[in-house]
Amino acid sequence: MLLVINANNTNFKFAVFDGDVLRDEWKIATDPHRTKDEYFVWLNQLMALKGIRPDDIADVIIATVVPQAMFNLRGLCRTYFRCDPYVIGENVDLGIKVLIDRPEEAGADRVVNAFAAHHFYGSPAIVLDFGTATTFDVVDRDGNYTGGVIAPGINLSVEALYMAAAKLPQISIEKPPHVIGKSTVEAMRSGVFWGYVGLFEGVLARIKEEYGADMTVIATGGLTPLFVDSTDMFDHVDGDLTLKGMQVLYERNRKAGS
Repeated sequence: MLLVINANNTNFKFAVFDGDVLRDEWKIATDPHRTKDEYFVWLNQLMALKGIRPDDIADVIIATVVPQAMFNLRGLCRTYFRCDPYVIGENVDLGIKVLIDRPEEAGADRVVNAFAAHHFYGSPAIVLDFGTATTFDVVDRDGNYTGGVIAPGINLSVEALYMAAAKLPQISIEKPPHVIGKSTVEAMRSGVFWGYVGLFEGVLARIKEEYGADMTVIATGGLTPLFVDSTDMFDHVDGDLTLKGMQVLYERNRKAGS
């Protein structure tokens, strides 16, 4: 079995694949100081509930945008799973080009999403990821990552609104019943929800116009289901796009002897 670790700014996601079948996945809040032992105690209990033992894990692949966590994640792999991990950006051949000014600055999850979009859905494509940041990643006809757009994430915007305005309350993110709010909370929810609908519809349209061709749009990230019924801009919704892409990359690199 393969353990996939996608370490992002808000959550770390751990998933186990048996071949190309996703057995299960679990999230833990990001803490770059969490030790290898803490990771294992937490993860081992959750795997045990699904009948998965540490000895069942043959390999690990990691994508991280939190460099401070890499030491302990690598220690987790070596101590408890007895392997050196495959790491996106270090020892994994992506099979695509990163066509931006500074390729080393591209987030590991973003280039994996570009690869996964091309592999599973074809290209040219745009991956819209509702994460800590709301990102738009552009994939050309050949599957290469050609850049994108980064906007503040929805949760960040809500938190900033609450922190900066003394009279505005903290709100949950949900679709409001009306665009015109009849209370402060309803008005805030409408502004956040429909503001972001307007953001991604506008940015997607402008990317397509600049690229000069129709493009497949794949939405991913934890908040994607919130918007599915409120726009017709998504061609595919795939909450496990990054994990599945990492599994395919692992298989390709393993077979190639990388």
